[in-house]
Amino acid sequence: MRWLIVLVALIGLVAATLARREHYRTENSPCSINEKWDCGTVNKSRFATLGGHFNPGLPDESPDKRNGLLAMLDHILVADVGIAGYLLLGVLALLKRWRLLAAAAIAALVFSCYLSYIEKYHLGTWCIYCVISWGAITLLTLLAIIALVVDLRKARQTRVESA
Repeated sequence: MRWLIVLVALIGLVAATLARREHYRTENSPCSINEKWDCGTVNKSRFATLGGHFNPGLPDESPDKRNGLLAMLDHILVADVGIAGYLLLGVLALLKRWRLLAAAAIAALVFSCYLSYIEKYHLGTWCIYCVISWGAITLLTLLAIIALVVDLRKARQTRVESA
């Protein structure tokens, strides 16, 4: 099970890395399919950084007017959070830390669902890399919960047999 989880984390890592590349791309996005599917639009929006998620101002608010924590968060890409998250999830799977893995995966799934909400209702545009990442974290979360349940059953069975 852990190798399957590591494989899914690797898929998510690749998707997050490609999304990060879109943020810095200067030419047209290769996944600009139509007005509903455009990775460049999503990954260059204010929501591509953590600061954009906590900005109560207008979308065109100047970054120069921001200070403190929000200004610092403007330099942290959501894609970088995804890269770090997938690396963490892969390591937790390798170490068979099922409880931590399940907790971290659930938190990551909640954040990914929030990002999908932003794409649908605020941007009106989808990023194929983000959708792949959402699918990867959904599958990874299900696998992590299954691995945790199996591990807990094994532990219970071992206690019953030794009693």
